[in-house]
Amino acid sequence: MEKPALDSLIDRVADLIINAGRIVVFTGAGVSTESGIPDFRSPGGIWDRFDPDDFTYHKFVSHPETRRKQWQMLGQGVLTTKAEPNPAHYAIAELDRLGKLDCVITQNVDSLHQKAGVPQDKVFELHGNMQWAKCLRCGRSYPFEYIKARLDEGEEIPDCEACHGILKPAAVFFGEPLPAKVLEEATSRSYNSDLFIVIGSTLVIYPAAYMPIYAVRSGAKLVIINLSSTPMDMEATVLIRAKAGEVMLKVIQRVRQEISNHF
Repeated sequence: MEKPALDSLIDRVADLIINAGRIVVFTGAGVSTESGIPDFRSPGGIWDRFDPDDFTYHKFVSHPETRRKQWQMLGQGVLTTKAEPNPAHYAIAELDRLGKLDCVITQNVDSLHQKAGVPQDKVFELHGNMQWAKCLRCGRSYPFEYIKARLDEGEEIPDCEACHGILKPAAVFFGEPLPAKVLEEATSRSYNSDLFIVIGSTLVIYPAAYMPIYAVRSGAKLVIINLSSTPMDMEATVLIRAKAGEVMLKVIQRVRQEISNHF
């Protein structure tokens, strides 16, 4: 995208933010990849190295060999790297500090929005997270770093220390329902937003991809910042095909400038 055109679009996004009252930000893998976290579907992504069939809930709980494979992958840090927030995460957190953010709805499982400074109660992780593992029998939770240490010591299939039940990462697997309360709240926030900003998502994974549909149906303006096309592009008030961090850094700079000019 040529620079003058991009600058003009960034100005429009900043104006929409300034004039909005209830902003919901929706993030996908395109935000996480800029922090060095691999995505699943792109060439060279996780599905090129691991079988997606091994990530079904049924197979995980039914087959010890599947659990061993998954814990082996997680032990290698494929999804649990020491990633740090990038400019997109920090720009979104700045929206909150400026009093402009209602919430973040995310498909990502890395919890980098919280690490960047967005309050936990404003982040709705539709697909769970990789910061915890939970026992499917007694419900006890363990920080993933503790489980990672057990894997590093040679344990192949870690189980619950309290009851020896199956431990499962807190991320949502295929065939597993999304967390009901999180989904309900995210749906409500989407319906009640007046500006819905999609960042780094192709909007093809449901039910997460319903969120911008709910927002638009309720009259919200839609901004999409993504490198590739999405099914919602024609509905967007502003559509930007560029990297999340690059765009959001400039957007937040423009927003701060506009706010300072008003005071």
